[in-house]
Amino acid sequence: MGEDRFWDKMADSYARQPIADEAAYQTKLQVTRGYLRPDMEVLEFGCGTGGTAIIHAPHVRHIRAIDFSEAMLTIARGKAASAGVENVTFERADISSFVAPDGSFDMILGMSILHLLADKDAVIAKVFRLLKPGGLFISSTTCLGDTMGLFKLIAPIGKALGLLPQLDVMTTADLVRSLNGAGFSIEHQWQPGMGKAVFIVARAGAAPATLPASMDQHTA
Repeated sequence: MGEDRFWDKMADSYARQPIADEAAYQTKLQVTRGYLRPDMEVLEFGCGTGGTAIIHAPHVRHIRAIDFSEAMLTIARGKAASAGVENVTFERADISSFVAPDGSFDMILGMSILHLLADKDAVIAKVFRLLKPGGLFISSTTCLGDTMGLFKLIAPIGKALGLLPQLDVMTTADLVRSLNGAGFSIEHQWQPGMGKAVFIVARAGAAPATLPASMDQHTA
C-alpha cells in the first residue's frame, strides 16, 4: 500500500483523535512562537490536517503546508476556512519531490514526520538547502530506537501487511547526527518524557542566536 493511500484511509480517524500529550504540544507551540516574525515565509511538510499551521498562521506572512495525503489536506482546508485563516496554502506534495528555489524559507516545520520517511538524511539535507542562511528547522520526532529497538524488525513486516506506515526506527543520537551532518546547529532540544517525541530547534549554518524568553524554562 502506498503511503498516500495509507494516510488517506487514516485521515478521518486521525482528525478526530485527541492530541496525545496536550501539555507537551502547547509547550512546542509556545517555543516555536517565540521565533516567529510577521515577515516570515514558512514551509510545513507532513502538515496532516493542518492544526499546527493554522495556529501559527497569524504570526507570519505565509505558510506553505504540504502533505502527500489529499484526504488530510481536504480536512485541513476546511479547518482553515472555518477559522478564517487565509495565509496558509495547502498543497499535495511529498517533501522528497517538492520543488522550490534554495533559500526560499525563513523557517521549516517537520512535526511528527521525520520518523515516517524512507530517507531522513536526504530530506534533512533538502531542508537545509531550502532555508535561508540562519533559517530554522523545527521538528518533533518519535525516536523508537531509544526504547523499542525491536521495531527495526517489526516495522518492515507491518508495512508490508499494510498495518503500519513507513517507519525509521532511529535513536535521538541518530537524529542529532543527521542534523549536525547536514550543517545544522541545535539551539534547543527537549523531550517531555522517556519514549516521547524529541522536539528540536535547529539553525542552518549559523551560531545560535539569543534565545527567546519562552525558551528559558524549557532548554535542555
